[in-house]
Amino acid sequence: MATFLLEIGTEELPATFVSEAIQQWQKLIPTLMSEAYLTNDAVNVYATPRRLAVVIEGLPTQQSNREEEIKGPPAKAAFKDGKPTKAAAGFAKKQEVELNDLEIRPTEKGDFVFIKKKIQGKQTTEILIELVPAWINKLEGKRFMRWADGDIRFPRPIRWIVALLDAQILPINLENGSEIITSDRLSYGHRVLHPQPIEIDQAKDYVEALRKAWVEVDSQQRIRKIEQQVQTAATKAKGTAEIPAELLAEVTNLVEWPTAVIGKFDEEFLTLPPEVTTTVMVTHQRYFPVFQPTKTAKSKVKLLPYFITVSNGDPEKSEIIAAGNERVIRARLADGKFFYKADLAAPLESYLPALETVTFQEKLGSMRAKVERIVSIANLITKQLQVSPEEEKNIARTALLCKADLVTQMVYEFPELQGVMGEKYASACGENPAVATAIFEHYLPRSASDNLPETISGQVVSLADQFDTLVSIFGLGMLPTGSSDPFALRRAANAIVSITWSADLPINLHQLLAEIVTEFLKIYPQTDSELLPQLYDFFWQRIRTILQEERNIDYDLVNAVLGDNDSEYTERALKDLLDVRNRAVFLQNIRQTGRLDQIYETVNRSTRLADQGKLDKVQLAPEKVVDSTLFKSESELAFYNALVDLVPQTQVSQKTRNYQQLVDALAQIAPTVSNFFDGPESVLIMDSDPKIKQNRLNLLGILRNNARVLADFGEIVKN
Repeated sequence: MATFLLEIGTEELPATFVSEAIQQWQKLIPTLMSEAYLTNDAVNVYATPRRLAVVIEGLPTQQSNREEEIKGPPAKAAFKDGKPTKAAAGFAKKQEVELNDLEIRPTEKGDFVFIKKKIQGKQTTEILIELVPAWINKLEGKRFMRWADGDIRFPRPIRWIVALLDAQILPINLENGSEIITSDRLSYGHRVLHPQPIEIDQAKDYVEALRKAWVEVDSQQRIRKIEQQVQTAATKAKGTAEIPAELLAEVTNLVEWPTAVIGKFDEEFLTLPPEVTTTVMVTHQRYFPVFQPTKTAKSKVKLLPYFITVSNGDPEKSEIIAAGNERVIRARLADGKFFYKADLAAPLESYLPALETVTFQEKLGSMRAKVERIVSIANLITKQLQVSPEEEKNIARTALLCKADLVTQMVYEFPELQGVMGEKYASACGENPAVATAIFEHYLPRSASDNLPETISGQVVSLADQFDTLVSIFGLGMLPTGSSDPFALRRAANAIVSITWSADLPINLHQLLAEIVTEFLKIYPQTDSELLPQLYDFFWQRIRTILQEERNIDYDLVNAVLGDNDSEYTERALKDLLDVRNRAVFLQNIRQTGRLDQIYETVNRSTRLADQGKLDKVQLAPEKVVDSTLFKSESELAFYNALVDLVPQTQVSQKTRNYQQLVDALAQIAPTVSNFFDGPESVLIMDSDPKIKQNRLNLLGILRNNARVLADFGEIVKN
């Protein structure tokens, strides 16, 4: 069995592309090889800033011989009066078989001609030479470029190709206009530590050969080395390093031979909020901050005046590298200190007028106008939640000040600190601590994995901010389409639902959206009349997605609580987000315990038949719509009495949201309903007498309606 090596040497690649290319090749190469009927034992993808490589082990010398079934023309076109036509002859000639090898077989679209063709396996070298250009050309990413005078697109110019099958060079050429890049066995080591070319004798020696040239091509090994070196360096400074996952991934793909270098900054900068210092380090300089080890989980973490950078240079020059980094970070922190001092010279509220100069969206005006809308929406939410006067005061103040830090010098220079600095400046100028905390929290969640606001003020203002963005952008007709969502409206809707569920906020979303839209129309009366239905549908879709993808609720159970093309159920879900969550989770639980199966047949059968009647889906009391004088069987009377006993359980479940009581009652009524359908005194639902028929359908309708307090059982699929 053979080993194949392909290395694409380039100028320095963007770090994001390196990680993306690894993931793409890990899927693409095995797929294309499988389609080419080329087996292997392992596909190992490697990458650094200067190269992408794959080592494929366990390759045969050629494909296995195989037999393929090939479909030809329709039988009626291939044969006339039992004799082959030109269509049959042409098909046979193309496939290089005899006419008597043709077979006629039935398909869903009629009879067709087929052949079984034996195909001789190609040599592995031949297949690889054909496949390699596709591996390169099918890579995707941002900012691809052309170079020289050719049409090849790649993030950076390709400078060399290594292509070896064991020790044999495979002739692979990339033609890029007048430039032709020809494969060889020559690769290149580290730019500084080993700038000379290296000759790779065998494909299987690739990883070790590059290590000897000071290049670690295995990204997982680089990650482990970086983590170990960074923590070792932090320990020498009597601290522990914070290693953010995103920074670690980026740094890993910026170096070929990592060396952790520790540097120091002046202790005077420790007077800055630690978020400022760490933002300078992590986001702007790609440094790892160092903290004092904590004795307990509740101990306050203290930043130390050290940082760790990962160098791709000569380890013997670490002191020079550290000194250069120290000069850079000192200048950045000095700027931060100046901005911080200047911003603290005035109270946070004084920055509000400057928000007039910041545009939120061209047609929606300034950030100051957005703040006024947030204040108004926050007020609507507080009325629904009936918060205390103190909480209402804090919410109003938070809403007013929530965007003020956007026009401070610090946030202008470091936009990542929006909200963070708002909290710091609010505290510094004497605002209520609850207001200061909520100013930061109202930006949460900033991503799908971020924390949610924990205080009522932070929750309400965050909701108000998200609602304003959604309604305003929808009002302009700028709805998200496909993967395009420039204003992150899906994320905003997800955040609203997640915050509501996490904090158990009893919000009537249906009413709240209507009120917000009404206020919006006063300012923008030209808005499309479909705005509110569009928002309802958008939230309905987001609730569905969150229940299925984040709460792992089965799709049919989600349909059962949200309704599918059922406006009544949709409205109910939007009016009570907590209830729709509780019902979905409850249904999933009783499906897993088997309790749902015990009531499924009874309720689902009744639901299907009841839908043929005229009874609305709201009525719960059998006394109002069922005439006992029309009963012809004891089973009807027993069914009726069971429904009378069921209604109180339904009412309790609806009031307390204790749906277990309703399910227990439905399980108890199940034998009675089964006897009504199939017992010794069963009845014919569709009686010839219209009154009796409707009376029996009403019995079923009452059962359906009581069950609908929990879910629309007509949407549930039997396991």
